[in-house]
Amino acid sequence: MSSQAYYVTTPIYYASDPPFIGNAWTTVVADALTRFAQIEGKDAYFLTGTDEHGPKVEKSAAAAGIGPKEWVDDISGKYRAMWPTLNIEPSDFIRTTEERHKRVVVELLQRVYDAGDIYLSEKEGLYCLGCEIFYNENELDDGRCPTHGTEPEHINEPNYFFRMSKYYGWWSDYLKENPETIRPERYRNEVEGWLRNPTDLSISRPKSRVTWGIELPFDSDHVAYVWFDALTNYISALGWPDGELFAKYWPTAEHLVGKDILRQHGLYWPIMLKSAGVPIYRHLNVHGFWQGFDGRKMSKSLGNSIDPADVRDAHGADSVRYALLREMPFGLDANIGDAIIAERANSDLANDLGNLASRVLALVQRSFGDNMPPVGAATIEDTNLRDQWLAVTPVVRDAWHDLRMSSAIESVMEGIRATNRYVDSQRPWDLAKSDEIDRLGTVLCTALETLRIASVLFWPIMPERMTLLRKQLGIEKTPQIADAEEWGLLETGALLSLGEQLFPRADVDAARAREQAKADSVKTPEADQADPEETIDFEQFASVKLRVGTIVAADTLPKTSKLLKLQVDLGDETRQIVAGIAESYSADDIVGRQVVVVANLEPATIRGVESQGMLLAADSQAGLRIVCPDAETPAGSPVQ
Repeated sequence: MSSQAYYVTTPIYYASDPPFIGNAWTTVVADALTRFAQIEGKDAYFLTGTDEHGPKVEKSAAAAGIGPKEWVDDISGKYRAMWPTLNIEPSDFIRTTEERHKRVVVELLQRVYDAGDIYLSEKEGLYCLGCEIFYNENELDDGRCPTHGTEPEHINEPNYFFRMSKYYGWWSDYLKENPETIRPERYRNEVEGWLRNPTDLSISRPKSRVTWGIELPFDSDHVAYVWFDALTNYISALGWPDGELFAKYWPTAEHLVGKDILRQHGLYWPIMLKSAGVPIYRHLNVHGFWQGFDGRKMSKSLGNSIDPADVRDAHGADSVRYALLREMPFGLDANIGDAIIAERANSDLANDLGNLASRVLALVQRSFGDNMPPVGAATIEDTNLRDQWLAVTPVVRDAWHDLRMSSAIESVMEGIRATNRYVDSQRPWDLAKSDEIDRLGTVLCTALETLRIASVLFWPIMPERMTLLRKQLGIEKTPQIADAEEWGLLETGALLSLGEQLFPRADVDAARAREQAKADSVKTPEADQADPEETIDFEQFASVKLRVGTIVAADTLPKTSKLLKLQVDLGDETRQIVAGIAESYSADDIVGRQVVVVANLEPATIRGVESQGMLLAADSQAGLRIVCPDAETPAGSPVQ
């Protein structure tokens, strides 16, 4: 087994609000990556924490009528208390108000200053308090912050600036030579776009406006810009510059961040490190957004977010972890909700994995007591299943290394479904009634071996439930990936234990009811009174690009009665579109039909499938009716 070091970090979460499902997602990913590294034999270190300085914290604390320190102590405590309840076990939890962190921020600032890369100037611009960054007017969305939808504040004040533009050429060349540094590729392309317009970065705020921060070592009248402070956590927690942890782990650093903070991690942070003479991270791994029940980016301010404690209490920590990792392909946006978690818990965990374990163990107990049965001669069906499972582990390893956790999960679930089909075809319940006791033992041992391998490969995702499964299989050994690469490790006569049910069924109707209640609760009086015929101007209408398309293929999406996955010919390209029309049209009937497509809609991920547009349909009492031209029209024709 390798003793290679492995270092994974989450963003440190801003201590202005308690945790929500987006924070939980990134932290679950980090924990699962750490656990997978551990079963590979790596020396893994996992860091998370809270970002506790800046004007947003001051504002939140003032609104609560308490001081900033009391405020951040409370919020940080909520994060620390939440993670164990989701079976998350960080190696360290860093707070930016800790002295060990402040010392490193001061040291880093001094080194950048000594390198001649900090200067004093006037800063005038549009500042978003939520993002805590300045925006140019052309970066705003109709005069508002593109992330928070708020109007930025105009500020004019003296600031210290980081001569960041000096290093744009270096960073551009580095990314060309090391394209995997930022992944997925689309986010590296975004950073390279920023590099074509060199600018310097304001890195201080005068104490006359912001007092809650770390003083600059070269000017006590200014505090450090919150991002210059926060980003430093990744090395302050390791004891930079001379700490043993820094020397061991920093060369392997894997940062996990959301796409909303790509600029800070993909532009500011590597250039800060370069200026200070610190090697940069190994990978910056950028994920998408969760979308709420209303189809918008999940946000506490919009009221469409999920409290991780609510879904944990309803479904259990490991079922939540499983759904989060299964539903979002890393780098893309995805939908999550109470009902989606419940449906996954039932379809994959209770019906497939849990049912397999309970019925096989029950058959063993009925025919062989609590002991692992003896194995007889193998048939072609046995060896085919064995070979399929032995091929799963290398596929799963590659997927984890590429951050394709959703794909890794599906590979294991394909094996579980194959084992269920094998058990159905071999009919061990009939064998138990006959004299074919050797064959019965072989069939049950074959099925138990697949469960043993699954208990290793799923342990990083569901550590609590897979530890229970391993106990039921009579295994006390800590999971190791090498054990999933071998067959026949369960010993004849070993003591098994049926024990409790692995995955009780979730109440999907109750989950949907909770979601509906939440959706109803966030409706505002303004929304109820809004004019349903509110007008838009021609420019707004013209921004929607409508094109005629021809459906060339259609498939149903598994485990849903409403969605079809369509391939739509738009003349110069074929788009994949997920449409909620399955209750009105069958996959067979709709092929060949012409439709009208919103062609410039941002792609979205629906039930793990990317949708690259939207069909127009009328919502009538008889159901949905697709909008189409009244005569055959060339695919790709614009709709005026």
